Amino acid sequence: MNKDLTVGNPQSVLWKFCLPLFASVIFQQFYNIADSFVAGKFIGEEALAAVGNSYEITLIFIAFAFGCNIGCSVVVSLFFGAKKYEDLKTAVYTTFIASGALCLLLMVLSIVFCSGLLGLINTPENVFADSKLYLDIYIYGLPFVFFYNIATGIFSALGDSKTPFWFLAISSCTNIFMDILFVASFKMGVAGVACATSKCQGVSCVLAVAFVLKRLKPIECSGKVKVFSGHILKQIASIAVPSVLQQSSISIGNIVIQGVINSFGSGVMAGYSASVKLNNLVLTSFTTIGNGISNYTAQNLGAQKQERVRQGFSAGLKMVWIMCVPFIIAYMVFGGYIIKMFMNSPSADAMSSGMLFLRIVSPFYFAISAKMVADGILRGSGLMKRFMICTFTDLILRVVLVIILSARFGSIGIWSSWPLGWCMGTGLSIFFCVRSFRKNTSQ
Repeated sequence: MNKDLTVGNPQSVLWKFCLPLFASVIFQQFYNIADSFVAGKFIGEEALAAVGNSYEITLIFIAFAFGCNIGCSVVVSLFFGAKKYEDLKTAVYTTFIASGALCLLLMVLSIVFCSGLLGLINTPENVFADSKLYLDIYIYGLPFVFFYNIATGIFSALGDSKTPFWFLAISSCTNIFMDILFVASFKMGVAGVACATSKCQGVSCVLAVAFVLKRLKPIECSGKVKVFSGHILKQIASIAVPSVLQQSSISIGNIVIQGVINSFGSGVMAGYSASVKLNNLVLTSFTTIGNGISNYTAQNLGAQKQERVRQGFSAGLKMVWIMCVPFIIAYMVFGGYIIKMFMNSPSADAMSSGMLFLRIVSPFYFAISAKMVADGILRGSGLMKRFMICTFTDLILRVVLVIILSARFGSIGIWSSWPLGWCMGTGLSIFFCVRSFRKNTSQ
């Protein structure tokens, strides 16, 4: 059901809208966590290291899919808030066409350059073959990743965060059983992990796209709907391109960091692989809530209700800070037990690295969650230059610190770079966000 986010108490509206988004991303992360769990438990520590090593490269593809998602979502939200339904439908069709072409280009480039990229990040010889195998299978399933992300972005723009949740919940639970079936019963190794994930993503994608088209059909339009519009594509690109650059740059930065981590051996790689999945579960959850706040912001700006955006910022902060508490407690107190779930007989390096990473970064979830809320306001307001400044400050500082601190303090130096970069980026995001409120008030 489509929902207007421009009416009602902002705090209540955001909770009802964002909670299904939060639940959806938890299930979405089960894909990656299930892959690592099955690889570590049923194949071995080297397989876990290979999946984790490949994961950093797959984040580049996800960055492009995310950019298409948020670009379409913000523009559709603006049209929905302004009740411009012909443009809304054109924006959806234009995104599908342009994203399909982009996805095809990425697949071709990936097939050609993935081996070189694995070598560039110092992938150890004992995990190289499995890393490449996982990536090859993932690349062929890339259209599912793209079109599913676009579909969920459209649902969010229309104020519906519950429908994609059900798709993901069913698909993610199925993925766990498929992983175990392909690896434990069919003995397919890392290929089984990748194939199971790709098949489940395919089912989610087909269902999501079909339901989006069904949802759009009854929306009445007074004029003719164009299948493609260059003008609307520029609007989408103005949001999508900075988002892609931001996310892909983060992914490239993480690949550089992965290269530094790889130099410490497969034990540290395995520990990082398990703990970074747990960390990304939290970060992706906050990012998704930030996307929801972008939709909320865009709808209200489209309806000329600027004061509700300021109220949404305050409500969003309360929401994410409440969500931080259980994650921090779980990782600080039970981090070791959780990491052991990924491995049968973890080495000392794997355990100590994973636990140390979680204990260093998790207390700073309050900072990074505030940044995600402020970033959501900036994206929804179309303030993409400011958004990118905040993101690149965090990224560049984190990569530089990893290189410098790892040489002096080893893996502890690597893990410490996360909170340092987060705090700087958060300060800038909140500064730009508050300044935009003051500017809107003075107008």
